[in-house]
Amino acid sequence: VLRNPKRAIIGLIATGNAARKLAPAIEARGIVPDIEEIRDLDRIVGADARHQGVLIETEPLVQPELADLEGADLVLVLDQITDPQNVGAILRSAAAFGASAIVTTERHSPPLSGALAKAASGALEHVGIVKVTNLAAALRTLGTQGFFRIGLDGEAGDQLEDQSFPGPTALVLGAEDKGLRRLTAENCDLLCRLRTAGPLDSLNVSNAAAVALHTVLVNR
Repeated sequence: VLRNPKRAIIGLIATGNAARKLAPAIEARGIVPDIEEIRDLDRIVGADARHQGVLIETEPLVQPELADLEGADLVLVLDQITDPQNVGAILRSAAAFGASAIVTTERHSPPLSGALAKAASGALEHVGIVKVTNLAAALRTLGTQGFFRIGLDGEAGDQLEDQSFPGPTALVLGAEDKGLRRLTAENCDLLCRLRTAGPLDSLNVSNAAAVALHTVLVNR
């Protein structure tokens, strides 16, 4: 956040030790942090929050629109994945494997702050988030923009590892308990499963996203 010039910072509270570790980035921003004890940060954010001695208040990032994705090479589409830890981990994998953006719904998606931002380990500053009201309509738009839309489905006959991904690709993932909704699946060009070999044939959705993204990178 401190190193992202697009992020408008309102204020920063930190312990003395955290402020010293972040001193170059804080000074580059011209911010004077409020120095507090660790117990004061616990009180502000809640005892269960793992804040690592830093609290930063910012304006939301300006996020791209669906139309801005035209010309992108790889995007992820999330169908009602609500757990902030999972979405944060997916963001981290998206940044690592070169996805330009994540498309998700306005409803049934976590806020872009707090636990999600921490799980993303900085990826929220690099991967755009497009929030839409109607995911099926958004998938149709991605189709008109030239994206080949691949839905991950554990029951699908085709395997993701057998695809070549020659052009713009949209990987579509559903919630762990529900999978892809009917209209979401119907607006995909292909449904694929991940190849597995052990006694369990399913993965946590954030792990599935990482494997799928790596598969696209390697097969290309």
